[in-house]
Amino acid sequence: MRTAKKLFVAFLIIDIVAAIIFLPFRDWFAGFENYIRGLGSLGPIAVALAYVLTTVLLIPGSAITIGAGTLFGLKTGFLVVLAGANLGALCAFLLARTLLRDKVARWAEGNPKFRSLDRAIGQQGFKMVFLSRLSPAFPFTLLNYLLGLTAVRTGSYVLANLFGMLPGTFLYVYIGAAARDALAGQTDGSTDFYQQILKYVGLLATVAVVVIVTRIARKALRDAELAHDGSAVSGKPRLDPNHKPASFDEMMLVDDAHDKQLIENCHPSGWVNPTPADKYNLVVIGGGTAGLVSAAGAAGLGARVALIERNLLGGDCLNVGCVPSKGMIRAARAAFDARTGKEFGVRLDCKPEIAFATAMERMRRLRAGISGHDSAERFKKLGIDVYIGNGRFVGPSTVEVGDKRLEFNRAVIATGARAADLPVPGLKEAGYLTNETVFTLTELPRRIAVIGAGPIGCELAQSFARFGSEVYLIEAVHGIIPNEDPDASEIVRQLMMERDGIKLMCCGKELKISKADGGKRLTLDSHENHYDISIDEILVGGGRKPNLENLGLEAAGMEYTAQGVTVDDRLRTTSGKIFAAGDVCSRYKFTHAADAMARIVIANALFMARRKVTDLVIPWCTYTDPEVAHVGFYEKDARAAGFDVATITESLDHVDRAILDGEAEGFARVHYDKKTGRILGGTIVARHAGEMIGELTLAMVAKQSVAVLSSTIHSYPTQAEVLRKIGDAYMRTKLTPMVKRVFEKWLAWRR
Repeated sequence: MRTAKKLFVAFLIIDIVAAIIFLPFRDWFAGFENYIRGLGSLGPIAVALAYVLTTVLLIPGSAITIGAGTLFGLKTGFLVVLAGANLGALCAFLLARTLLRDKVARWAEGNPKFRSLDRAIGQQGFKMVFLSRLSPAFPFTLLNYLLGLTAVRTGSYVLANLFGMLPGTFLYVYIGAAARDALAGQTDGSTDFYQQILKYVGLLATVAVVVIVTRIARKALRDAELAHDGSAVSGKPRLDPNHKPASFDEMMLVDDAHDKQLIENCHPSGWVNPTPADKYNLVVIGGGTAGLVSAAGAAGLGARVALIERNLLGGDCLNVGCVPSKGMIRAARAAFDARTGKEFGVRLDCKPEIAFATAMERMRRLRAGISGHDSAERFKKLGIDVYIGNGRFVGPSTVEVGDKRLEFNRAVIATGARAADLPVPGLKEAGYLTNETVFTLTELPRRIAVIGAGPIGCELAQSFARFGSEVYLIEAVHGIIPNEDPDASEIVRQLMMERDGIKLMCCGKELKISKADGGKRLTLDSHENHYDISIDEILVGGGRKPNLENLGLEAAGMEYTAQGVTVDDRLRTTSGKIFAAGDVCSRYKFTHAADAMARIVIANALFMARRKVTDLVIPWCTYTDPEVAHVGFYEKDARAAGFDVATITESLDHVDRAILDGEAEGFARVHYDKKTGRILGGTIVARHAGEMIGELTLAMVAKQSVAVLSSTIHSYPTQAEVLRKIGDAYMRTKLTPMVKRVFEKWLAWRR
């Protein structure tokens, strides 16, 4: 089939060349030119009307545009084409809108992609039409009808067409006018040589301008689409050049044997930065998950790689995030199980003694053991040049570390994020903990206030409560883990308050903090209650802020917002040679998301692949007890995207293993497209929901329907059977009364 297509194209090209050589095109054109000139002042009008007709009939107008320049010259030809093209585009637009818009709008209700596009063009009609018209690569004749099917306003369409067509129209008319002058010069020899040179130089300049405008238009159109999707956030933050990130001696107990081992692995005291290579395939700034995966993956494929880290290799995940928090959560769960073992026949002669210092020492020991995997020495053995120090761009292809300059072909920014500063009166003066400092505690705070009821706040608030602290959880507006499914959040809220004894102060107003004798004082109003409490420690867990300071982003031509470095869906920054991955550029601030993005960067930066971050299916989990895991759309978001959504929920109190484990407070919920049955998203609330969400994620990656959950066999008994129950419930929806009657008749006939 491909061979036949190639032969057809070859014969077509040969036919066109032969026609140009042997057919009397010049004589035909001369006759047509004489006819048009014979019409006098009606000639330009006739050509303009012909342009309108060809546009309505979906015939490309490029030939007429060039011909108008040849017939009338640059000035008159430009005006003729501009009038004809705009009138033709308007006629095609109005035809599509009058005859088909209503039908297409009804059809679009079940087509989320067109519905989203329709909404985008309706809101930013002028910008999108104008930018698409700037580029002559777009099929204008077809685009006229397609735009008529969308929600763009007629006035915006007309104005956008008028201004957007100017560069492309001028280019094609100029080509025709230049050809006319060249032919005239060949015929009568009157054209001056230098005049000809000037015209061709002008033609090349015009082409160059249109090419540049086209590139700018495509970038601007992409930015407009991202802005509509909410991926781009306006507002450039003011970066503080004097900002000093928390150093490892604030994050670690420098006199502790385990933390000493970690520091020696991840920020060696005697480390000597290597002599830079002439040029690196990849320079990575930031030694967290995204940076380490980028560096190791690229080096493993044969690239020359430099890795720069100013603090501790391993980033937040190893040092002050996933690893220490999960170690602390596990110890807190053991304390909880010891207290609540009576139901399972475990009786203690006395109240369990919880040794907080021992639990934290265990965490530090395990963290130090894991740190060897992220050590500077290990990455050196992988063939990577490891630099300890602050890396900053001093040009579009140069990074400076101390007194050394690193030249690169491609670079990756993977500097991560940190705890956001909260504008709470008195907070800074009173002093507080964040995820960067809380794991240095060796004594359990008797009373602790946790500001922020997101994942970090809830996980650590529950852990402190289980160790025995009196915990006050404060959320200004939204409630417990507000971004999750409301039913999931409600289960966690009830259990944390009733079972773990956490005091929730939701929707607090006018929060104020001050120093008090031997601790801190906190006052706020919440609903009808006024709180005035004394506490020993404050933990802030309210949001994350990207690390953008002291990177020299402007020197490399990179744009950024309050949400981080600006990237496209292939993770390229506005400086073409530089990419970004992880928390510094993504709204998915998870270790596993950073890992996945780093793999995309390797493919796109080193091998010119075109992998998109928007194609990733990213699950996440809040590690409270029970855990809340989610992947894909929430129901309201799926509806907003235009899907006809159906939802199936199965409670864990119908699952044998959950009942036997005493963990029946939870559920699994799956959202799917009614038309295709394809899974759109889901939430699981269970003690090990993070382990269970993988099955649902795999089904979504494979673009499977809910039916696949029914055909998946699980070991019995496991809590993951709840997903099979959802699949079975979906299959029952297919058993309509008519289908059931058909089955009954078939089976009766078989008896």
